[in-house]
Amino acid sequence: MNPLSALRSPAYPAIRAEPAALVTESAAPKTIPFTELEKLSPGILPNAVSSAPAASNFESIVSGLVHDVAAKQTAASESVHGLLSGQNVSLHQTMIAMEEASVSFQLMVEVRNRLLESYQELMRMQI
Repeated sequence: MNPLSALRSPAYPAIRAEPAALVTESAAPKTIPFTELEKLSPGILPNAVSSAPAASNFESIVSGLVHDVAAKQTAASESVHGLLSGQNVSLHQTMIAMEEASVSFQLMVEVRNRLLESYQELMRMQI
């Protein structure tokens, strides 16, 4: 079924579904090489495996997660204070910052819960 066929109604008489015979393979999207994507937005693509930094320890990973959540909470708080004080901060930016901080905090709490469950499971194991 063609997606445009769902739009055909008396309100849209000009929209017609194209016959399947007219659709060719040339209409298929072409893939873009990674080098071209890297030119558009440098640093967004993951690095090669050989250039990856050494594995960090568990403490630095968890502290990095906590610092990221704290930074998002601080940014949301500053955005709310800016909105309340009449600065040039839009309401939707404030709401986005608050929701981002909330979701990141919920993620951190769930990670903590899973870690505690794993630790408790290890403690229950008999040697």
